[in-house]
Amino acid sequence: MIHRYEIPCMDLQQIHQSGQCFRMVPLPEHTYPSGARNGYRLISGLCVLRAWQDGPFVCLDCPHEDLSFWLSYLDMGRDYQAVIASIDRENTYLKAAAMSGTGIRILRQDPWEMIITFVISQQKTIPNIRQLVEALSSRYGTLLEDGQNRGNGKVREKDEVREKEGARREGAARERSLPPAFSFPAPSQLCLASLEDLMELKLGYRAKYIHRLCQDAVSGRLDLSRLSALNYEEAMEYLTGFYGIGKKVANCVCLFGLHHIDAFPVDTWIEKILMEQYYDRKKYRRIPKNRLCETIVADVFGRYSGCAGIMQQYIFHYERSVRQGRE
Repeated sequence: MIHRYEIPCMDLQQIHQSGQCFRMVPLPEHTYPSGARNGYRLISGLCVLRAWQDGPFVCLDCPHEDLSFWLSYLDMGRDYQAVIASIDRENTYLKAAAMSGTGIRILRQDPWEMIITFVISQQKTIPNIRQLVEALSSRYGTLLEDGQNRGNGKVREKDEVREKEGARREGAARERSLPPAFSFPAPSQLCLASLEDLMELKLGYRAKYIHRLCQDAVSGRLDLSRLSALNYEEAMEYLTGFYGIGKKVANCVCLFGLHHIDAFPVDTWIEKILMEQYYDRKKYRRIPKNRLCETIVADVFGRYSGCAGIMQQYIFHYERSVRQGRE
């Protein structure tokens, strides 16, 4: 069923380029209406969405019972125009970044998926991250209905049905240039992978982190239900207590998985922006190097309580996709 919404400040292509979601797959143009644009397939949990933009409308193709999930996932209830209007007009760089990325929204993604995804992301490019996340999903996740001949939208659980249907779907997907849809593996699925299995996927040193995190999640030491109930500060402290999760990964999980919009992840791109655009040698000369970025973030972005993470996405997208011209 296709649901249409006229909503400002939403651009699926900009969301795809924003570095927060690695399971948005561009749809072949013939799979959505002629004249529409920015078609993508999204997967979260056991739900699959096909979305595109048609003039001023965002079109969501999903079963009716999944609609409320996807509206929340896409953060369609937030007033992003008000967020942009709140930017200090003297902060010309941030203003320009926001105006170039007005269509970005912070997605409400699965915390477990975000933990593993951003552990993978360390020292990896966005295409590499997408490839590795998809490799884990196709090997250990659950085959899902993908919107083409959607049926009742339920997961096929019997192995023989999955194998037969998987072969059929794989052949059809090749014709459409769209891979089969798999869920991201739950801890109980991913823990079936040995350390050697993970190494074979070219995860490198990250394999041992993922292997340990799977063990922690299955044993209950990493309690995902508890994590989801924590506030931002509590979640940061909790996450950084686990092997392989540092402050940057924890902040990404908080922002993109737990929807703590005050989280402000600092990677090499953001560090570069902070130093080029906001570093004042006289002001910060006494600040230790290991605290410099967090001090600048507090000074410049602390005023944007409740939406600092959105500002982070604006400057990340602006620097990477607009000023540097990269995808």
